[in-house]
Amino acid sequence: MRTPLQKSEKILLVTYSSWTALIGPFLIALTLVVVGILVVVKVPTVWGWLGVVFGVVYWLVRYATWKVNIWVVTNFRVIDEAGLLTHYAKESPLDKINNVSYDQGVWGRVFNFGHVEIQTAAEAGATDYFNVNHPKRLKDTITAAQSEYKNWQFGNQAQQMAAAIGAGGGAGRDAAVRAAETPAIAEELERLFELRMKGALSEDEYNRAKARLLNH
Repeated sequence: MRTPLQKSEKILLVTYSSWTALIGPFLIALTLVVVGILVVVKVPTVWGWLGVVFGVVYWLVRYATWKVNIWVVTNFRVIDEAGLLTHYAKESPLDKINNVSYDQGVWGRVFNFGHVEIQTAAEAGATDYFNVNHPKRLKDTITAAQSEYKNWQFGNQAQQMAAAIGAGGGAGRDAAVRAAETPAIAEELERLFELRMKGALSEDEYNRAKARLLNH
């Protein structure tokens, strides 16, 4: 993967397009090599060797192109990356993903490849991944990563809340009142985070509401 990782980011899954995409290029390359060898055997000429070389180079290029066409799931985002001489990358942050689904046709079920669709809160809407190897594994990994990311985010919020209470709580009755309010604040923060994950709240709306709670 050529996309640099962020601090504390780790890769959970790397998957490719289906190996069936290589069947056609392999047969073409094999045909070129076999024909080239037959030409060299029957009529010694440089064209036969050129056919062999071209077949080998063609196969290596197609395989290398397949190898860099990847989908990566990390604990922060999903990355769609492609390009052999060029570089294409598209990211879907886990907290912007509302739904993940996959479907497989008849051949997809036989050879275990399919289409994965990611619904996001962004204006672009859905992101489609086609001809994905093991689509269910990709979908399940994204769903599990979202759950872990939500717990991580909520843990950070709890730390911020505790720090805010500790800084502004003081002593005596005020501190006791703040301590009594902590469960309700934590519950409200979780509700706000759920709304943000579903796209019902924008980033700015979520941050403003969280700031009001923590400064209450």
